Amino acid sequence: PLSTYQLGLDYAKQQDQLDELSHYRNKFHIPKDKHGNEIIYLCGNSLGLQPKSTKEYINQELEDWANLGVEGHLEAKTPWLPYHEFLTEATAKLVGAKPIEVVIMNTLTTNLHLLMVSFYQPTKTKFKIVIESDAFPSDRYAVETQLRFHGFDPKDSLIEWTPKDGETLLNIDDLASILDTQGDEIALLLIGGVNYYTGQYLDLKKIAELGHQYGCKVGIDLAHGVGNIQPNLHDSGVDFAAWCTYKYMNSGPGSLGGIFVHERHAYDESLKRFAGWWSQNKDTRFDMRQPLDIIPGAEGWQLSNPPILSMAAIKASLELFSEVGMPALREKSIQLTGYMEYLILELQNEHISIITPKDPEQRGCQLSIQVKNADKSLHTKLSEANVITDWRTPDVIRCAPVPFYNSFEDVFKMVETLKTVLNA
Repeated sequence: PLSTYQLGLDYAKQQDQLDELSHYRNKFHIPKDKHGNEIIYLCGNSLGLQPKSTKEYINQELEDWANLGVEGHLEAKTPWLPYHEFLTEATAKLVGAKPIEVVIMNTLTTNLHLLMVSFYQPTKTKFKIVIESDAFPSDRYAVETQLRFHGFDPKDSLIEWTPKDGETLLNIDDLASILDTQGDEIALLLIGGVNYYTGQYLDLKKIAELGHQYGCKVGIDLAHGVGNIQPNLHDSGVDFAAWCTYKYMNSGPGSLGGIFVHERHAYDESLKRFAGWWSQNKDTRFDMRQPLDIIPGAEGWQLSNPPILSMAAIKASLELFSEVGMPALREKSIQLTGYMEYLILELQNEHISIITPKDPEQRGCQLSIQVKNADKSLHTKLSEANVITDWRTPDVIRCAPVPFYNSFEDVFKMVETLKTVLNA
């Protein structure tokens, strides 16, 4: 509850002293300004900071490549051939899945397309796709082009789950109404688990139950969720999910994504898919003239041998996640966003409001601050004052206090800077 927080820098410093995860900040590179002072980095929802161990992990692969050449596939310190397998267990834990249900591969939107090949199987009467009204544009473009590819016009076949009039957040009852009236025509729900704009974390289990009630497949984009919420994908029952790793998973710009395919589809060879030689049974993969024999589980959606340098960065980050565990990170995340919310509300400034849900269970580690009559100037002034946040048009500043490396003092200083800028 907000009533437990206090004003003043002393309180922030005291909370940092009590924080059992505070020493993890030293395991990350915090960017500095031109005077050598650490900036306040609250941009985890666009690009997470680099773990100090990443360089060592990537250098190991460069060294093995230099010294071993092609033999590195089997003889590198971490052999390249099965490299993705070394990421599976930690990834499964992170998203609440079984190892057979996850694999790291490709990038986010590529993966969404590959998964839609399998899980969007329209018929003449059941062909519509539901997305949330303010979905990330990449999802919208992916869905629109899938619809066109199958010969449908997005105008009639793309349904938007929209907030009620005058509200910014989605309500599950409205999704139920959409399904109640059009469920027989809907083939797929593809929903952002944590909305990029509002930071709203949706109830994945309820979405899956509703969709399945009407015979729809259910997919989740977890780009803004993985590494900061606990989606419990296996228990949620969704058919599939996809995510990137460069935000809260700290794997570097444009790094690989990950997928989840529920265990109930693991052995279904009748699912349509686009395959490649990395989808093939590992025992016969190098016996080049064998017919396609799909690997069970998420691995069966792979196409190509993996980019090792990106995987090395993911491995470095996942080892930190395994060490700390999501429950501890999530607990600190709830405290940090709660503290930020408290301080922003204490400003009592009529020009700003928080559109992210008040209930911590319904948000990730992001607060979206809506600015009245906004242009980008408030965000620009924050940046000039060494506070790095995210501007999203038309009028939102996204702030992501990341439990791994952000402190209560970071949050305090950010709100103090915001106050100064607003008063100016």
